[in-house]
Amino acid sequence: MSEKRSTRDETARTSEVIDTVRDNAVRIIDEVVRVQPQFAQSISNLQLDYTQTVKSMIQTALANQKEISSTLNIPQVPQLSEQVAKQSTEITNNIIHSVGIFNQFCVNALDAARENVKICNRTVDAATEFSNNILKTWTSYWSAQQQFYRA
Repeated sequence: MSEKRSTRDETARTSEVIDTVRDNAVRIIDEVVRVQPQFAQSISNLQLDYTQTVKSMIQTALANQKEISSTLNIPQVPQLSEQVAKQSTEITNNIIHSVGIFNQFCVNALDAARENVKICNRTVDAATEFSNNILKTWTSYWSAQQQFYRA
């Protein structure tokens, strides 16, 4: 009788340890989920501040060039100026188009990754159910064998 109680006590302790580890892992994930929006917002704010700073730098630098150019009265060849403006507009349009394509690619990749996470979750659930069914079958078989040999 003492041996059965000891085995039950050990099983109960093992179960408590597993429950504690599970609960702690879930708490960690819950904490990450809790702080993630704040983290994402901080990154977004940094990106916005950075892009605003870059825009300001570009505007200031080109305004200074324009001021220097007009102050020094540097002559410009009209055909060259037109060609530079035309090529600059063409390059800008190509970059904007590329950004749109890149954005769509990234959104599609993230959607695919999200779908893969869902598939992985369903796979883990199926594998867990399968393992539990095997464990129940073996436990049932083992119990039946123990009863057969006791009789």
